[in-house]
Amino acid sequence: MTEIQSFLEERWQSGRGTGSTLCDPTSERPIATARTEGLDLAGALSAARERGGPALRALSFAERGELLRALSAALRDAREELLDLSVASCGTTRSDAKFDVDGAIFTLAAYAELGAGLGARRFLVEGEGERLTRSPRFLGYHIRVPKRGVAVHINAFNFPAWGMAEKAAVALLAGVPVVTKPATSTALLAHRLMRVVAECGALPESSWQFVGGAAGDLLDHLGGQDVVAFTGSAATANWLRRTPSIVEHSVRLNVEADSLNAALLLPAVHDDTYQMFLRDVVKEMTQKSGQKCTATRRILVPEDDLERVEGDLRERLAAIKVGDPRRDDVQVGPLATRAQLEDARAGIGELVESGARIVFGDPERVEALGVEPGQGCFLGPVLLRADAPHDVPAVHAREVFAPVATLMGYRTADEAAALVALGGGGLLCSIYSDDGSLTGELIESLAPFSGRLFIGGAKVADLAPTPGTVLPSCVHGGPGRAGGGEELGGLRGLDLYTQRTAIQGDRGVLDRLLGLR
Repeated sequence: MTEIQSFLEERWQSGRGTGSTLCDPTSERPIATARTEGLDLAGALSAARERGGPALRALSFAERGELLRALSAALRDAREELLDLSVASCGTTRSDAKFDVDGAIFTLAAYAELGAGLGARRFLVEGEGERLTRSPRFLGYHIRVPKRGVAVHINAFNFPAWGMAEKAAVALLAGVPVVTKPATSTALLAHRLMRVVAECGALPESSWQFVGGAAGDLLDHLGGQDVVAFTGSAATANWLRRTPSIVEHSVRLNVEADSLNAALLLPAVHDDTYQMFLRDVVKEMTQKSGQKCTATRRILVPEDDLERVEGDLRERLAAIKVGDPRRDDVQVGPLATRAQLEDARAGIGELVESGARIVFGDPERVEALGVEPGQGCFLGPVLLRADAPHDVPAVHAREVFAPVATLMGYRTADEAAALVALGGGGLLCSIYSDDGSLTGELIESLAPFSGRLFIGGAKVADLAPTPGTVLPSCVHGGPGRAGGGEELGGLRGLDLYTQRTAIQGDRGVLDRLLGLR
């Protein structure tokens, strides 16, 4: 078995104790161990603050961008190895592995380009100066400078490559060193990615460190200049919000948590739009076995279209093959762990008990191609239907992190917006429409409850990526249940890792000091 080590203070280190055992979710055979007991995590944070941070801050944005470009190139060179490891250790199909690994490579490259565009600056000046008195000489500016602490990144199990790289890309470009703590269950891929980063040799000392296993006392040593970015469950997020060091030092905390994303079909759409809707819903239900924060969980359609949509989705879902992700004919591999499988089955049971009914799939039985019966953490696509969606509370409260979604009908656009809002805030709502006026009305109703709105229609049916694709130029996060956080969004992502400060004084002096002339 592979031993997952931690990369701290420029050394690969092994912890003590029993630690955790990682399993291949296809065969459920042990493949790796992860131990962190006894590691000096406080020392790692100090090294980041004392050596990693100053070295990054001494570089311009363009120079930091070149570091990211080197990292992206190194991952690109290791791409085939990373894809194979994703399939072997995370249970992803090769297509789903590409979604994760290529997302990591692309996001690093995107932030490298942003750095190049910012040039020789080491901090940001926001907008134009504002006159503060009757005299035009006394001006105020706002600048954003890198925080003097560490960015602690706690990542989810579903995207061990992309989730790790996208957080690091933004923090490093901002000039803040990183300590990454991946979810242990899929940390084997994150561990290999970190080895590629370390072997690349592009980064300053202690600017990107890695904790391969339990977090131990990592959070106990945080201070007011540090940042925590977390992706995972709402329960863990709530625990983080109560962590004494975070509370006492007002540590900046960004959370991306649960999300009951909705796909909304509007009335009387063109066939191209309808086909786009069906294609996207099935893709967003089944990609990465439904283990995506942006996966579609609720499908809202006009009541008159319920039977048609159910039939068409059933037909498409029936063509999906579940099984060993190494097989070319398989589209859905196993869930990441046995615990995830049991939680998904329990979640489906809660939806049914609440009033939904299963119209496709069997959560207790699945024919997994290339796998012995009963082996692996497999769950095939499950489509439920809620005929009285206002009276099925679990549909709007329980996220089943698996290839599972619930179909429901609505009578009016206002009712559709109200049903979306019952989810308590989400990362994504996708709207399929050819009616610009109605879509415009819905944007104002849906935006307060959504981190991102995706509008599909006949004109972009063959152009747009599926709505669950997170692009580095647009913000990723959402209100309420989704955690209230915000990542990426181009330069907006740097806000998390920088301090906004107002600078007031003589215009000529400020312009010179801030490099404006």
